[in-house]
Amino acid sequence: MVYSMRVLGIAAHPDDLDFGASGTFAKLAKQGADCYYLICTNGCKGSDDPRMTEGRLIRIRAAEQRKAAKVLGLKQVFFLGHNDTELVADLVLKKEIVRYIRKLRPDMVFTMDPTLVYSKRGFINHSDHRAAGQAAIDAVYPMARDRLTFKELEKEGLKPHKVRTLYLINFDNHNEVVDISSTISLKVKALGCHESQISKEGISWVRKRAAALGKKNGYGFAEAFVKLDLGR
Repeated sequence: MVYSMRVLGIAAHPDDLDFGASGTFAKLAKQGADCYYLICTNGCKGSDDPRMTEGRLIRIRAAEQRKAAKVLGLKQVFFLGHNDTELVADLVLKKEIVRYIRKLRPDMVFTMDPTLVYSKRGFINHSDHRAAGQAAIDAVYPMARDRLTFKELEKEGLKPHKVRTLYLINFDNHNEVVDISSTISLKVKALGCHESQISKEGISWVRKRAAALGKKNGYGFAEAFVKLDLGR
């Protein structure tokens, strides 16, 4: 049996990972990696449409994320279903994430950097982003690694797992830049799947930002992360 690298993205809402890391995920998938998304909330609050209901929005956003995942070449998207704006980095969420880490056994995990509370560029980082990132970090280390944490999971056959590398999405700071010149078109197409959330102008802004980051680092287009090598 040929081993394939496994990659897991953990985020709060449908579209979060497509904004921050989809060019990298598409690149990894093209290289043969098995790539997955784990989305913590149902995205039920993200609409200004007075005719929209929470139930309808949940269905729309899940469908949009699955469509985007197909564009990127992901194996599967998993949804935890917590209510949008109500995510808390408690033991319930951490155990849910540990379950998927032990089940999928990823070499690499991508998530939001919870230390980014606000940016001087003029935005506040959503509290769900911070909660998802904090819970994911704690799940990666030490919880998924330690056999005596959530002992009931081991009884289910979900043995401890050590993630090799953690990538944090932080739009202000980074120590790792990934060339996504070969997959920028897939990133743009994936973002276009989120019709309920992002305009053509918004997608254009994301593309321009990727171009500016790429130019600064000698690439056509790029994404950037805080990379932590955790070893084995």
